[in-house]
Amino acid sequence: MGATRGHLPLIPAQDGWRVGVLFSESGTTVVTETEHLRGTELAIAEINAAGGVLGRPIVPTVYDPGARNADYLAFARRMLAEDDLDIIFGCSMSASRKTVLPIVERHNGLLFYPSMYEGFEYCENVFYCGATVNQTCLPLADYLIRNYGGRVYFVGCDYIFPRESNRIMQELIEARGGEVVGETYVPLDAGEDAVSALIPKIRTAAPDVVFSTLVGTTAQAFYRLYDAAGFDRTRHPVASLTMAETEIATIGRAACTGHILAATYMQTVDNAENARFVAAFKARFGADATTSIWSEAAYMQVHLFARALARVGSADPRRIALDPLGDEFDTPEGRVRVDVDTRHLWLTPRIGIATGEGLFDIVWESRVAVRPDPYLAATRIEESALDAWI
Repeated sequence: MGATRGHLPLIPAQDGWRVGVLFSESGTTVVTETEHLRGTELAIAEINAAGGVLGRPIVPTVYDPGARNADYLAFARRMLAEDDLDIIFGCSMSASRKTVLPIVERHNGLLFYPSMYEGFEYCENVFYCGATVNQTCLPLADYLIRNYGGRVYFVGCDYIFPRESNRIMQELIEARGGEVVGETYVPLDAGEDAVSALIPKIRTAAPDVVFSTLVGTTAQAFYRLYDAAGFDRTRHPVASLTMAETEIATIGRAACTGHILAATYMQTVDNAENARFVAAFKARFGADATTSIWSEAAYMQVHLFARALARVGSADPRRIALDPLGDEFDTPEGRVRVDVDTRHLWLTPRIGIATGEGLFDIVWESRVAVRPDPYLAATRIEESALDAWI
């Protein structure tokens, strides 16, 4: 099977390197996962236009799980057991990753996972290509207390990423002398009534900052309601690890100015690789399209795979799982390196404030790439950066 979607050409599967692509084009997380899909599509198209890998194109088989965990599992099983695929680029939320891991391990496949996540995981069948909590939460905790104050209200969707990220962030805030003045969770698919109930709780608690691990349509509703409630975002912003450029465009730029993002990529990163990436992305998806951490990480991990494939000369997942360890190369977010010990990436942490153009003014940036620390052994960003390699 060589099914494709979007702008990718249909190529006979037997003529290329076959891979699976498992991102949602519908459901709660449609905006962010469509970005994953676009980044994946652009990378594959670029590689194929340049002659493929060792003269053979990458041929994707694409399924839409609709943000339903049961469908992630079903499609992952189909890819590995029926479609005879070994490599999958997919999953966005931790819940979907956790759902497919057992089937990936059982079939000895290899999952490239592009999202920032809560950490505390290691699997030899996964490359974790998004940021770990030390690359996002550590600098964010310092920045919030230094610039806004230590009273923080936590809101999140009720699943593993928000719960764990909020637990970690709470420890970091309290270790720095701050306090958590409230913590509320809503279902992932919460309606507007459930989300609107957060606003009076926040107003009563009067925090300096709201730390949000809401995602998808629930997060979009919350940002609109926060704007409508009239909070002064220059003094009391919402800080997040996930609310990037494309979702700002969906919410409305005017409703998001002043809010904070801690991430390793923003469209405004200033380097030659990113300028080329942004131009290629807009050429393919339209002049109004914005890149984001969602599209960039998905784009970067396909190139990571292609580099390994060119060296190995085989799509054997056991060999591809080992080859990239220690590999380093330039990407739109800067130079990255695959950590030999953790299978995560050395990345450059950044903090941005949303502007009226729907982009981010980068107000803080690590001077070095930071070692991934998925088990959060270090409690200060300086400790993670001590082993800097660039």
